[in-house]
Amino acid sequence: MKIKLGLLFGLVFGLLDVLLMIPLNMPDKAVAMTGAFFGRFAIGFLIPNTSLPTPSWFRGLVVGLLISLPDAIITKAYAPILGIGMVGGILIGIISNKLERRWRV
Repeated sequence: MKIKLGLLFGLVFGLLDVLLMIPLNMPDKAVAMTGAFFGRFAIGFLIPNTSLPTPSWFRGLVVGLLISLPDAIITKAYAPILGIGMVGGILIGIISNKLERRWRV
């Protein structure tokens, strides 16, 4: 069940980030959007499938930060990339924890 939950979170978070990028102007938009989708997909997939001895929100924060950091360094767009990655990670951590408790995954 955690794999399915990770796939769902990954797809939703990836699509949301791509939608946020539509109005932006950049040289190679298709490549940037593809890279962003897969980075956000990784965050959404890994959070429910990662075990850390910490609260779920902190697990999301750590995964969101670690996956987002390389893209932020490469693009030098630290605030938007790290912000979306960490906030999305925290939210996914909280939601996945609630669903795991409810479904006893």
